[in-house]
Amino acid sequence: MLHYAVVFFVIAIIAGLLGFSGIAGAASNIAWILFVVFLILAVVSLFRRGKV
Repeated sequence: MLHYAVVFFVIAIIAGLLGFSGIAGAASNIAWILFVVFLILAVVSLFRRGKV
């Protein structure tokens, strides 16, 4: 999941540099959502394992 967030972030940066603001905005929103989902799942996983 984190891999996909990084991929969409890179796509957003490249699209922004090339002037495609709509694609850059959409890709950055997708990257942000994937990153937040990754963080939530990581925290839930840590609590389920009893590490925290």
